[in-house]
Amino acid sequence: MEPLNEKQIRSSFVNCTKGEAARMKLPLDFTELPWEELDFLGWIDPGAPLRAHLVRPGPDGPVGITLRVPSVSRTSAVKSSICQVCLTGHASSGVALLAAPLAGARGREGNTVGIYVCADLACSLYLRGKRQPKLRAGRYEESLSLDERIARAMSNLDAFTARVTGVA
Repeated sequence: MEPLNEKQIRSSFVNCTKGEAARMKLPLDFTELPWEELDFLGWIDPGAPLRAHLVRPGPDGPVGITLRVPSVSRTSAVKSSICQVCLTGHASSGVALLAAPLAGARGREGNTVGIYVCADLACSLYLRGKRQPKLRAGRYEESLSLDERIARAMSNLDAFTARVTGVA
C-alpha cells in the first residue's frame, strides 16, 4: 500500500460525517507504520475503543470505512474462528464481528452490515507471517502463494466495501 497522510485518510471515509472523520484518532504508531507490508490500513481508535477504522486503496483513491466494535468479546480456549478477509484462523477472541453503517441515507437511518475480521485488523501482517494468531492447532497451511492470498483477501475486502457503499 502506498503511504497515506492524515488528510488523505480523513477525507477517504464514506460512511461517517466529516466531523466524525476529523475527530477520530489515528493509530498511535502512525509515523512508524510498515506501509510496504500493508494491503490496507486498519486500527482500533485509541480515543474511542468501540470504534475501528479501515482505509483501503481504491481505483479512485483510498476508501475509508468506520466500524463499530462489540463491547463484549466472546472468548474460548477451545473454539476457533476465521477472519472473512484474510481467512486466518484465530482463537475465538482473535476474530470480532465489526458492524459498518451503510454509506449515505441508509446508514443515517441505522442500517449496517457486519463482517467477522481479525480483531486487531492486522490481516496483512497475518498473511505475511509477520504476526502469528493465537491458535492452539497452529497456522493452517495453504497451497496458495502470498500474492494469491493477498489477492483473495483484497477481493473479500472489495465485496465488503461494495456492501457498505451500495456499489455492486
